[in-house]
Amino acid sequence: MNKAELVDAISTEAKLTKADAQRALDAFVNATTKALKKGDRVALVGFGSFSISKRAARVGRNPQTGKAIKIAAKKVAKFKAGADLAKTVNK
Repeated sequence: MNKAELVDAISTEAKLTKADAQRALDAFVNATTKALKKGDRVALVGFGSFSISKRAARVGRNPQTGKAIKIAAKKVAKFKAGADLAKTVNK
């Protein structure tokens, strides 16, 4: 499902116009992004949680040449499915 299909599904499920569904989805994405950027965790009970994880700097290999390269430390966004979502998906 892409973003346009998700907007359609939201508008149908919530009985909203597509424009309202688009604004709601954009607001959710923006609020989640801002919270993660601050280092906060976003938890939706029953669905899952978004969080930030830190990856340490490491040495990797260029697959074409085999030469060692340095990979910088960085933060990555993670999503962990909640128990209800995991249970529903595995039925």
